[in-house]
Amino acid sequence: MPVDRKKTFSDKEIQDRLAAELPKWRLEDGWIRRNYKTNSWKGTLMVINTVGHLAEAAWHHPDITASYAWVEVRLMSHDAKGVTERDFALAKKIEEVVAWQPGLEPEAALEGTPRGDMRFAYIKYD
Repeated sequence: MPVDRKKTFSDKEIQDRLAAELPKWRLEDGWIRRNYKTNSWKGTLMVINTVGHLAEAAWHHPDITASYAWVEVRLMSHDAKGVTERDFALAKKIEEVVAWQPGLEPEAALEGTPRGDMRFAYIKYD
């Protein structure tokens, strides 16, 4: 059955889904939101560019606010005037990519950025 891209969810439905599927996201003022903490402007730009790439590929664009060491991503479907399945789908993809930490699995082929060396730190994983 096709997804109704313009069906909006109630606040209770949104909060239940966030708790189950995206626990680091929150509902505030009609948007689902997530703050990412970074170690520097470099990390902030990397998060913004990552979110931008995913949003453009999905053709669904969030609002983004940023400062030196943080980025806030806000999703709400303007055309539907509420939170839709598109917002949850993009939030999941953003979370998957931005929060990815290679090297945590044993025998991982990708080692990830050197831990403990602030020269290479860019995301503050929570």
